[in-house]
Amino acid sequence: MLLKNLIRLCYAGFTTQQLYRLFKKPLDVLTNDITQTLHQRITYENHPLFHTKLQKFNALNASQILCQLRQAHITPITILNDQYPRLLKEIYQPPLILFCKGNLSLLNAASYKLAIVGARDCTQYGDEAVRYLLQKMKRASIIVVSGLAKGTDALAHYNALKNEMPTIGVLGFGHQYHYPSETKPLRHTLETNQLGLTISEYPPMTPPAKFRFPERNRIISGISHGVLVTEAKERSGALITLDQALEQNRNVYVLPGDMFNKHTKGNMMRVKEGAEIVLSAEDILKDMNTSIR
Repeated sequence: MLLKNLIRLCYAGFTTQQLYRLFKKPLDVLTNDITQTLHQRITYENHPLFHTKLQKFNALNASQILCQLRQAHITPITILNDQYPRLLKEIYQPPLILFCKGNLSLLNAASYKLAIVGARDCTQYGDEAVRYLLQKMKRASIIVVSGLAKGTDALAHYNALKNEMPTIGVLGFGHQYHYPSETKPLRHTLETNQLGLTISEYPPMTPPAKFRFPERNRIISGISHGVLVTEAKERSGALITLDQALEQNRNVYVLPGDMFNKHTKGNMMRVKEGAEIVLSAEDILKDMNTSIR
């Protein structure tokens, strides 16, 4: 019942935040027939957009949608499913459903999940650092997490695969879309390789939008034990992920920066807030045994 309710709600256009707004404790409600409850809540909210979504909800057939997802090799996983990432359940208002494509066993594998994020226009320094660190950690039980953006994200996924390390790509849109186009072949490799997986909290027909990428970032840090920022300017998107990691009590690492280099100014700013400077792979590997749960 929970899966079918969430499928219909998501396909009708209700976001994670709206579901938490409509149902203060959604899991107490969504495991039962919610038709009457949803009508009551929408009436109470008196929001025109919600009324439109309610009409869509009533018209949707969950069984038909689940069949379409199977044909596309996309697996929906609810928060009550044993395959749902345990770490992600710890964050504030976690996604109630994830759409996944690839090797699902990576979600809760007994490995240290390390998110690597940084600049889209990464410098040679950031490039070399990712290559060096992952090559040094290739024999460790580590799963690399990132967001399939160009630059640092792509380097993280690519070098993980090159070193035969599992990697998870978190999408800021539905599986029917891709952005940016430069990383579409890389995403295909993740989804068709036993070492790879892509996940999204958005149903497949959800297009990319600027506001969805910060939402995506909380999942990148949320499924990870630690987050490494390679390069971040003072106002960088990578810092959103890092700040969320700090709020989520994750291990947070940054590469050492140059006080005259704008590309690493954000790195040094976050050291003041508790981020650890990484000088070698050992600075990350030391946290593995105490963090995996």
